[in-house]
Amino acid sequence: MKITDIETFVVDAGRRPWLFTAVRTDEGITGYGEFGSGGTAHALVGLIEDLKPIVIGKDPEAVEKLYFDMYRVLRSAPGGIAQMGMAGIELACWDIKGKAMGVPVNNLIGGPYRDKQRVYWSHLASARAGDPTLAPDKPLKDWGAVAAAALEAPEMGYDAFKTNIIWPGENPRSISQGRDGLSHDQRADTELVRNVEQQISVMREAVGNSVDILLDINYNFKTEGAIRVARALEPYNLFWIEHDNEDPEALAQFKASTTTTLCSGEQHFTMREYLPYFELRAMDTVKVDVQWQGFGPSKKVADLAETYELNIAPHNPASELASFQTVHLCASVSNTRIMESDPEGVPWRFDLFTERPEVIDSYMTVPTTPGWGCDLVEDEARKRAWNK
Repeated sequence: MKITDIETFVVDAGRRPWLFTAVRTDEGITGYGEFGSGGTAHALVGLIEDLKPIVIGKDPEAVEKLYFDMYRVLRSAPGGIAQMGMAGIELACWDIKGKAMGVPVNNLIGGPYRDKQRVYWSHLASARAGDPTLAPDKPLKDWGAVAAAALEAPEMGYDAFKTNIIWPGENPRSISQGRDGLSHDQRADTELVRNVEQQISVMREAVGNSVDILLDINYNFKTEGAIRVARALEPYNLFWIEHDNEDPEALAQFKASTTTTLCSGEQHFTMREYLPYFELRAMDTVKVDVQWQGFGPSKKVADLAETYELNIAPHNPASELASFQTVHLCASVSNTRIMESDPEGVPWRFDLFTERPEVIDSYMTVPTTPGWGCDLVEDEARKRAWNK
């Protein structure tokens, strides 16, 4: 079997564009992948075009070799956008391999370890603060509205949800350093700490102790600020704080400073990047991202994490195809803690795919059909094309 062409689809999904690849073969099998970050859509589409000459004519079932062919060509610019572009092709090739062999992708590498995976509702409330069109009938005007939003998680069958720091009001907003115009210089001043403590206390009171609350503070604070936030929230029994830091020792300092557990790592791409953090035991739970890293590299990081007695928790704030890809990773390794799920988004999203994730009582069913178990509906993707 040989690769004959690669087509890229960029879909306008509201908060951010979604990117997909279709890798076509001379045997009529097309593999699909969802990849990358919508914030770099133009660059990623161009990178796929640059990668085409490397992979067209090659065997898509030799997935790891194909990955290293691309990796070596891009060795002068490892990680980041380069890794995301390679992931777009690599993911579609795993889909091809599974379809050609008639098995789910997780079966190709030792799975399934489980037939369902616990998931949490991602960016509950904070997504609406950043984009009120997600729920125009439920603006976050006050803390009561925030409490009502938190209650939607158990009402929809989720026993865990994640949020960012938010400020309710007529123009609600969530913190997102570099994208919200909020000039706090990664500080956690007293007013901000009081605000996030109020938010988590309202949410905890609303849902009680039977629902896990996760807080994502990303790169929003320097180490000192992240410590202040974490210590203030210790009484509320968070499932974790999600915090990223480019300095392994600084992250280890943060982890050692608080009883609130830490999840980190979504900004890394390969085992080489994770290793210094693992050696310092700088995180409690490891974030990986199948759409950013690729399936094979994510699996390798998960296996490395296992040797350091760490669980993974895949990052997955994307569409349905991404959820299928990610749950296959969860089913392929022994050390998955929980998986991200983003059920709130554009109302037509299910039109884009041949299948939708089955989530029952906060668990997503692991697919048993060949490949990812979900294909992109290309005509719908073209209708919803992102043209910015």
